[in-house]
Amino acid sequence: MKSHLSIAKFVKIFCLSMVFVVLCVLLEGVNAMAETKEQATVVGEVEDVVLFPWKIKLPARIDTGAGMSCLDARDIRIEGNMVEFRLPEKYGGALLRLPMKGQKNVKSAQGPMKRVTVEIEICIGSKRFLTTVNLTDRSGMNYPFLVGRNLLAHGFIVDVSRSHLLSPTCLTVSSE
Repeated sequence: MKSHLSIAKFVKIFCLSMVFVVLCVLLEGVNAMAETKEQATVVGEVEDVVLFPWKIKLPARIDTGAGMSCLDARDIRIEGNMVEFRLPEKYGGALLRLPMKGQKNVKSAQGPMKRVTVEIEICIGSKRFLTTVNLTDRSGMNYPFLVGRNLLAHGFIVDVSRSHLLSPTCLTVSSE
C-alpha cells in the first residue's frame, strides 16, 4: 500500500512541477513580446522616406496588404543587368540607375503583372537599410512610394489612425 501512496505522491509532484515549468515558459514569452513591442517603431498611415545615396525625400503610403514595397518609376529601361528609370517630376525627376535584382509577378488593382525589382537603401524615421522594391508607374496614385510588409518586417508597428509620426533622421547615419 505504501508503494501506491508514494507513486501517487510522485505523480502529483511531477504534475505540479510541469505546471510550474509551463507557466514560466509562458511568462518568458509574454516578456519577450513586450520587449519586442518596446523596440518596435510605430509608423502612421503615411510617412516620409528618404532614398539613398541621393537623399531624395518622398511621401510613402504604409500598406500592410502589400507584400513588397513599390517605387514610382517612369520611363523604365533595362540594359543588360541595369535598370534605368526616372522619378516623377514632382519629386525632382532624378534619373536613377540600379542593378536589376529580378522580376516579380505581382497582383495589383490593375490585375496581375510582372515588375522589375531593385535593391535600394531607404530611411524611415531613424532606421536606414537596404530593401527590395518593385518599380512601376504610380502616377494614378497619391504617393510615389508604397511601404509593404517586406519593409515593415524590420521592426515597425502600424497605427493607421495616425500619419507623419516620424521624420527621417538618418540623413547622416551610416547603413545598418
